[in-house]
Amino acid sequence: MYRLTVRALPAPALALCLATAFAPAHAAEPVFHNPLVQQRADPQVSLQPDGWYYYTATVPEYDRIEIRRARSLDDLGAAPAKTVWRKHATGAMGAHIWAPEMHRIDGKWYIYFTAGSAEHPWEIRLYALENASADPFAGEWVERGQVKTGWESFSLDATTFEHRGQRYLVWTQTAPDGSKGTNIYLAKMDTPLSIKGPAVLLTKPEYAWEKVKFAVDEGPAVLVSHGRVFVTFSASATDANYCLGMVSAPADADLLDAKSWTKLPEPVFRSSEKNGQWGPGHNAFTTTPDGKTDVLVYHARNYREIQGDSLHDPNRHTRAQAIRWRADGMPDFGEPVADAPR
Repeated sequence: MYRLTVRALPAPALALCLATAFAPAHAAEPVFHNPLVQQRADPQVSLQPDGWYYYTATVPEYDRIEIRRARSLDDLGAAPAKTVWRKHATGAMGAHIWAPEMHRIDGKWYIYFTAGSAEHPWEIRLYALENASADPFAGEWVERGQVKTGWESFSLDATTFEHRGQRYLVWTQTAPDGSKGTNIYLAKMDTPLSIKGPAVLLTKPEYAWEKVKFAVDEGPAVLVSHGRVFVTFSASATDANYCLGMVSAPADADLLDAKSWTKLPEPVFRSSEKNGQWGPGHNAFTTTPDGKTDVLVYHARNYREIQGDSLHDPNRHTRAQAIRWRADGMPDFGEPVADAPR
């Protein structure tokens, strides 16, 4: 027979034990095995109600659109990739197949992507594919043509989000007046393939960090949280100078009023020499499977020096890390974390 002996604890020790026992449990911040996917830039990932992460990104050959899915972000690299569309041999959609994004809207799947023409690769425009199947790996992906923005000029990197019952398109384009540099615009959508009304300018290259080698604001991504609508964007050349900036508006504001938006004067995410990560950018947002932790998904290289044109260097790898939130309700992205040991 065993006897349980209970000893009285001193009051301070007892208080500490009780406080520990009844303290709320905090889940450990997730750590991802970076890079998640090798040689995939401009990543876009969404956690769907079926529990799968659906992922697409730019392939280094710039010639096709792939999709994949996994139950965890760490498993995306090993997930089989399915090619759902290839570039045209001639004409429109024949070159520079960039930045696909796959969204589930009104019971259908849509992929928004950027493409030039085979004969004129830098005549870049926005296009869309549609799939009526509940499973984007089944059914047929149908070309739905160009997504018109209201004026014809160099345009790329479309994303979409719904807020307070209204769907919006956010994209990158040179200004209607033909001025140099790419800007970020927002407009209401009346269908998943079209916008209505005028576009509002969210940001244009103004600061030195947005104009290194090229005047570029591109690759918008949207996060609605903590009472605000945040739009991150990538700036400058696609080498070690690439970085993330951010604008935001109150969640209850008129998003089509340019005065609603506030731009931060410094990048929110940039190269980290300490961690060996260079040119982080063109991000997406998702969450952990339980929805409790916001996650930043982005691409970066693990070396600084690039031979030749950075657009021809294939080693922009997909990475992820948890987002922290400051007391004032602003996201803290920190700095790009080091690659995981292999």
